[in-house]
Amino acid sequence: MAEEIEFEVPDGEKWNKYILHDGTELRLKAIVAEIFRVDGQYAPNGDPMYSVNAQIIVNTNAPDNLKKKVG
Repeated sequence: MAEEIEFEVPDGEKWNKYILHDGTELRLKAIVAEIFRVDGQYAPNGDPMYSVNAQIIVNTNAPDNLKKKVG
């Protein structure tokens, strides 16, 4: 069993930026839809366990030499 927990995003959902060695810049953002606290489940440090339903949004900015020619 799990209990749905209400939540808020105090500063908005932020982008994480990654620069790949081929020069591509990736930006990722997790959009959380639901959070559940799992009944009776605890981490080794005693914290309660949570289940999160989320979607990862990816934005790519590749250098011109990696892009496919269109048209």
